[in-house]
Parts: sequence; C-alpha cells; structure tokens
Amino acid sequence: MLLLLVTVADISLAQANHPNRIFSKFLLMPLLAFAYIRGQANSTDFARLIIAALFFSWLGDIFLMFDKVNSIYFILGLCCFLITHLLYIIYFLRIHTNRNSYLKKRPVMLLVIIAYVIELLYILWPSLGSMRLPVIIYAIMIGTMLSAAAWQYEKIPLTPALLFIGGAFLFVMSDSALALNRFHKPLQGGGIFVMLTYVAGQTMIVLGSLSHLNKPSGEFAD
Repeated sequence: MLLLLVTVADISLAQANHPNRIFSKFLLMPLLAFAYIRGQANSTDFARLIIAALFFSWLGDIFLMFDKVNSIYFILGLCCFLITHLLYIIYFLRIHTNRNSYLKKRPVMLLVIIAYVIELLYILWPSLGSMRLPVIIYAIMIGTMLSAAAWQYEKIPLTPALLFIGGAFLFVMSDSALALNRFHKPLQGGGIFVMLTYVAGQTMIVLGSLSHLNKPSGEFAD
C-alpha cells in the first residue's frame, strides 16, 4: 500500500515537474526491496540476485533524475538498468526443474519477441545518432530478459511463472515507452505509463520470486 501511495505521489510530482520528486523516486525501489526482504522464507542466491537488481534499478532511477543536467547521467542510468536486466536473466536461467518449458516445445513463439525488438529498433533508428550501439545492446538485453521469463511457462508452477512473465513484459513496455519518449516523439501520458508499468513490472517480478522461493524445499533446484 505504501509503495502504491509513493508511486501515485511520484507520478503527480512528475506531472507538475516538481523538484521534490527526487524524494518520491528515491523511495520506490527501497520500499519494494524492504517488502521483498520481509516476505522471504529462505535467504538464497536467488534472493540476493533480486535485491541486487532492485539496487541497480534504484541507482538507475537516481541517475535518470539528472539526465537533463548532463547526458552522462542518462548513460549511467542506462548502464544500471542494463545490469538490472542481466541480473533478472541470471535469476531465470538458474531455475532448474524436472519439467520442460512450453517454449522448448514451441520455440517459434520466441520469434514474437525478436520481431518486437527489431520493430522497436526500426522505429527508433533514425533519431538515435551516437546512441545507436548502446540502444541496440539494451534492446537485445530486454528481449533476452523477457524470453528468459517466458521460458518459465510450464517449467515452474503457474503462479510464479505468470508473475515473472507479466512483470518482465511490463518492464519491457516501460523501457520501450521511455525510449520512444526520448528518441522518437513524446507519447501522450507517456510519463505516467512509464512509471506505472515500471513499478508494476518490478513488483510482479518480486512477487514471482517470493512465490518461487517460498515453495516447499526441493521443488526448485539451484
């Protein structure tokens, strides 16, 4: 509930371009990390990956607050979120069970994600300039993260699988809207969409991890 209130406050302050927004944005990921730590039944390497991902997301949030001061802050924020996605990829790939992923039986479904990444780059390409290589790397990373989350379908129980997939999808939508706003053209209500999908996506991944880690011992292998 507190996270929701801070998210609403952050969006309101952002719409008003209020300088106090730095305080609301500063609180978002720490609140989510605190809720995650409190909800854990087991402290594992999986949990440490999530906490590290939330930490780098928090750093990314802070850096992006100052991107209008100097473009280097945007690059630093991009790097932090790149690490966040990498940590989520590592988390998903480390989940081992005796069940096969639906995508192992239907790998052609991954073409949808590949097509999305290509289309996003196609739209952004004319206006990227010197940012082309960083954005290509980032686009590949978010596509990989979403694919790794989707790979959990039928591999793990339905609840954590859907939370992981839904969270990864929303995170990708947030990143995509942010990129379109910056490099293509401003989207109507784009700032609200970016923050809502960002916080909702991260929250779903955290809830998916809690569902995963709080399962009876032995159901998941490290």
